[in-house]
Amino acid sequence: MNTLHVDVVSAEESIFSGEARFVALPGEAGELGIYPRHTPLITRIKAGSVRIQAVDGQETFIFVAGGIIEVQPNAVTVLSDTAVRGEDMDEEKAEAAKKAAEESLANAKSEIDLAKAQSELYIMMAELAAVRRFKQKK
Repeated sequence: MNTLHVDVVSAEESIFSGEARFVALPGEAGELGIYPRHTPLITRIKAGSVRIQAVDGQETFIFVAGGIIEVQPNAVTVLSDTAVRGEDMDEEKAEAAKKAAEESLANAKSEIDLAKAQSELYIMMAELAAVRRFKQKK
């Protein structure tokens, strides 16, 4: 059976390292699906869920707040400042962070504040969607 080695790394730690049959994640231009022997690729990824299908068929979900992916024929490396395992995500915290981002957006006084608040709100909405998607798959 063909597999690929997958590493998901955040700024703080290695979140996942193992063999997989398939990886799906939010690419900058749309959803990316990666199987073994994929064409080499380096691209940015958006905030959202990384779905890893292990050799035994089980799926692992990881939320990433954007980052970079490098794909080689038998390896995938995901680098993200923030990455959280599905089972470690907290919907209440994500909802509170989303509300704080909405308040920041409403109170933005400059273009920089507005852009920062919009970015944070986008990431929090993606995290909430990832939490809910993870809960549905359980």
